[in-house]
Amino acid sequence: MTRLAGKAGLITAAASGMGRAGALRFAAEGAAVGVVDIDAKGVASVVAEIEAAGGTAIPLVGDLTDPGFSRAIVEDTAAAFGGFDFAWMHAGHPGPSKVEDYDPAMLELSFDLNLKTVIHTTGAALPHLRKRGGGSLTFTSSTAGLAGSPRSPSYSMMKFGVIGWCRSLAKRVAPDQIRANVICPGGVDTPMLREFVARYDTAQANADKEDLVATRATQTPLGRNARPEEIANAALFLTSDEASFVSGAVIPVDGAMTA
Repeated sequence: MTRLAGKAGLITAAASGMGRAGALRFAAEGAAVGVVDIDAKGVASVVAEIEAAGGTAIPLVGDLTDPGFSRAIVEDTAAAFGGFDFAWMHAGHPGPSKVEDYDPAMLELSFDLNLKTVIHTTGAALPHLRKRGGGSLTFTSSTAGLAGSPRSPSYSMMKFGVIGWCRSLAKRVAPDQIRANVICPGGVDTPMLREFVARYDTAQANADKEDLVATRATQTPLGRNARPEEIANAALFLTSDEASFVSGAVIPVDGAMTA
């Protein structure tokens, strides 16, 4: 299948988890992919796997808290592939769980990775998308962006912000045939899920994380946590021409958790 044949773009936080699954899937569907992450070894592994399968990818290693790097990933992708058609802005950070006595440095890092880098990368992408006559921007929020999270109020606030940003942007750039959509994952079997399940109170913080992940699965109506590939499938649809009239959408991929 070649649902993204002829398209070029980037995925952030693509060295592992959902982003990695997306990079592999997008490349398998014919896209040329900029693989963005701070983890150089992980990026190299993903690029090598794509190339071994006959796909096209470039490594883009750096720190997305640097506004210059957040913009440069677009320019580098466009230069490498001769154009730019999509971005899946997936990078994020759980931020502090505390409301009182929180770590200011962690809060600032979370703002950078959940919100600021999205703004920087979007701003860099828009001129290139206009040159192509349109394109797709996909943003990762969370079910915590749809309903408040007692575990992570600051994270929830930022993920609500991602949705507000995207829905406003979708209207702003629609005349340029640029689409903007949001994916809201629920519990996904990744390292970050283990970070979230163990942060609500002291008892949970000291519990076995794998037990907590298993318990989290039973709380989902479908009775399990998502696989990273299932989130990548949603991003693939939104990026493809199959979603040509989908813009401003906020799509939960959560096993009916927020239904």
